[in-house]
Amino acid sequence: MLYPIGFNQLGMAATFASNLYAMEKRVFENPLIRDKVTLIKSAQETNGAYTLVEVELEAGGGNNLHYHTSFTEEFTAIEGILSIGLTNRQLHLKPGEKAVAGINQVHRFYNAGTTPIRFEVKLVPGSVNFEKGVAIAYGLASDGLTNKKGIPKKMDHLAVILDLTNTRLTGFIVLIQYFLLRRAKKARQKGVLKALENKYWLQQATSLEL
Repeated sequence: MLYPIGFNQLGMAATFASNLYAMEKRVFENPLIRDKVTLIKSAQETNGAYTLVEVELEAGGGNNLHYHTSFTEEFTAIEGILSIGLTNRQLHLKPGEKAVAGINQVHRFYNAGTTPIRFEVKLVPGSVNFEKGVAIAYGLASDGLTNKKGIPKKMDHLAVILDLTNTRLTGFIVLIQYFLLRRAKKARQKGVLKALENKYWLQQATSLEL
């Protein structure tokens, strides 16, 4: 890639280091809900076309009903039976089978079996913010800064993660979702996002010798 003459060298070096980190930090584990996410293809690597992750989910694991407003999610079962709640349907995907959650379509995934499962999730278009949100959420869990369900204990942290991952929830929490998204904006202004990025997303990059 060509840069215009006079491009700030420090900024260029920091960007390069950040990209190296994104390339190296590929696996994120949540010890509380016992799942693991591996980044297969980042949005940067696909020029924004998609983000591809592989999820390993223990028996009984899963997430709550939610939806996204800026990308679709294509689920592909790899090993075991992947269960998908999609609007008012319950799908049970065998290896090789797929299901797509469209924009604004309420969905969830879960493992209803007794053994671990593996599946891929493809986000279209790709989302660097989603990738960053996963790294932060799993980092907080590893540091004991979430409850047993992996939900951040600090409201600012929860707000920032919901905003980054473009996650919109359903049920009673809808009543406070608007305020959470407003709080995310204020948290950014207070430097909360920057601190989380430095610790869980750029930590390795800042340690590189430039």
